[in-house]
This record gives sequence, C-alpha cells and structure tokens, in this order.
Amino acid sequence: LLEPDFNREGERKMSVRGRLFSVKQPYLLEETNGLFLSAMRENCAYQYNHCGPYRKILDGLGFAPEQLRVYEDLARLPFLPTLFFKSHELLTMPRGRTPIEATSSGTSGKMSRIAFDTYGLYCGLKMVLRLGRLHGLFSAVPANYVLLGYKHHKGNQTAITKTAFGATLFTPAIHREYALKFKDGGYKADLDGVICALLKYSRSSFPVRLVGFPSYTYFLLKSMDEQGISLKLKKGSRILLGGGWKQFYQEQVEKHILYRLAEKVLGIEENKIHEFFGAVEHPVLYCDCKNHHFHIPAYSRVIIRDANTLEPVKNGETGLVSLLTPMVYGAPVLSVMTDDLGVLHDAAECGCGIGSPYLEIIGRVGLSDIKTCAAGAAELLRGLEL
Repeated sequence: LLEPDFNREGERKMSVRGRLFSVKQPYLLEETNGLFLSAMRENCAYQYNHCGPYRKILDGLGFAPEQLRVYEDLARLPFLPTLFFKSHELLTMPRGRTPIEATSSGTSGKMSRIAFDTYGLYCGLKMVLRLGRLHGLFSAVPANYVLLGYKHHKGNQTAITKTAFGATLFTPAIHREYALKFKDGGYKADLDGVICALLKYSRSSFPVRLVGFPSYTYFLLKSMDEQGISLKLKKGSRILLGGGWKQFYQEQVEKHILYRLAEKVLGIEENKIHEFFGAVEHPVLYCDCKNHHFHIPAYSRVIIRDANTLEPVKNGETGLVSLLTPMVYGAPVLSVMTDDLGVLHDAAECGCGIGSPYLEIIGRVGLSDIKTCAAGAAELLRGLEL
C-alpha cells in the first residue's frame, strides 16, 4: 500500500495524500486547504513524470506542477473534460500496478476507462468508512437488498455496477435481487421479479435496502402504486440512490415526488432515503445531508466555471462543474470538468449543520455544444494527437 515513488527508502512516513484521506472530520475544508494543495501538487508531479500524454497537455498549456504554490493556483491547474476520457485511454501506471479498472456507464455511446492504484483504493475505503459512519449508513443488522441496477457480468466493468454492489456492504447482506439481469447477450429489466422479491422480503423479520438508479426506483414504485401494492418494510429499511436519471431524463420527477411515493408504497420515510453523487473520472463519494444537499468533503474541491470564459464564478452562480481530487494515481483525473451545469452554495444556505459548501446539479450539457473556450480547449487536446 506504499505510495508510488514517495517511499522508495522504505520509510513509514505517511504521504500527503494519506494524511488528507485520514482527516477524521470529513467536511473540514478551510482547515485542510494547505494539505489538499500539497496532495494535488504531488499528484500533478507524479502524473507529469509518468504519463506522457498528460505531460504533453501541461507543456502545451504552459503549466508545470511547481506552479501550484498557493491554494488559489488550483483554479489554474488545467482540467481534462470527462468527454476526453471517452475517446482517450490515459494510463499513468502499468496495468500490473492497478488492481481495478472501471468504466463509465456509456449512455452516450462511449465509455471512460479509469485505472485505480492500490493506495488510492485504500484512501477511497477510508473515505467511505468516514462518510458512511457520519451519515448513518452502516448497521450490524443484516438486510435483504434490491439492486435497481445491473447484476455483475464479466463483460460489465462499469463503476456504477461496482459501487452499487459496494453499497450492499454497509450491512451484512442476506440476499441480493437485481432489476437488470444479463440474458441472451444483453441486460433485461425485471421489475416484476423485483416486486416479487419485495413481497417476500416484507414478510421477513429483517429490513430491506433498495440500491440503484433513481429512475428505476421511481419506475418500480410507480408500478407498485398502480397495482395497488403497499408494503410496510421493517424498521431500518433504506433507499440508497445514485447514478442519476441518465437516458430517462425526460421522465425525471422532483425529489419530493419520489420521496412521497417511497413512503406510500414501502413505508420508508424521507430521512431514510440517501442520494449519492460521483463519477468514474472523479471517484469521490458525495452523500446528501438531511436536507438532500451534496456538501463538499475534504477529499475534493469543486470549482464552478463560466461557460464562456472558463474562469471560476462566485458561489451562487451557475456554470460548468469542475472537480478536483488527489485520490487517484493510476490515471490523470486530478482535475476534470464534467458536462454538468451546477451551482456551489454557501453552507449557511443549507442549515443542516455541515460547514462546507454544497453542490447543486442543474442539468447536463455536452461540451461539443459550447462554442466557447471550452470547445477550444477540447480542440487543443485533440490537436496534441494523444
């Protein structure tokens, strides 16, 4: 689990990245700004020295890792659009040193493939343990699971499939029922099978946890409601949502509608529904608070950029969502820009008691549709012939 290149002499001194992901209070931002900057600088230097395409990008943009001198310099660190990873595979380490590779969902027709180093996975585990405990996700009481997503198949390496299964480790899992099963060369939805499983689980003395896409969760609840099926699942039952609405964005409903339906059909109250945000190119866990806002953990930073100039905007203004984390060394994903539009709000606007700002996702926009500097940046990267 030793950090690459930083412990060649065998010393046991913890790396900067290790210290950052050992922060016990996961929402301390201002207090960890210096630590975060140092971890980002080390990651940037490692990527620069070990990933030729990334070095070519930084050289082409006139940026060097040592230019990360003060915290404000992070906004100047060149970002890679998440769309760029869908057409370029960038590896910083040999595959033998990256035990896990994961892909994006590929709903746009192309998938990002990101490699994760061993120590980065260890840091991610510590992050999940701290955030999971803080948000009350762990329990020693066994539970039956309904996964409203893909059942694992050897041809499916998507991050959402891996993280959905990982969510079933928050409690001892008695049984796992999947909504999307691989059959005849493709995945088939089986909501009827899920409903039968829920009816069976409702007669058990153990709680039930539903995990997966909010779209499939809504379709399931709506189908049960239309059939007049109403259950009262055991105390401790929860719903864990993640992955967004993807190709079902036109069917997307307001959160309060989904929450009311969950209580009506399954007896699960709103405070037992949790939503997560993340991406394969930015594997930081964002858990919603009691007011259902995604506060920024100490292990990442979020910059909202003006769609025309790509300059950072003030909190409360809408722009493109740029995500930073020093967690991964297997690929140069330390600074990425998504195709999401979002707003960063001051912590005081929430009132839940968490002291870090929170991210609101407004919608999605393809970078190819932005005839601005963002399109020019993407054009520059293509011109480097990576």
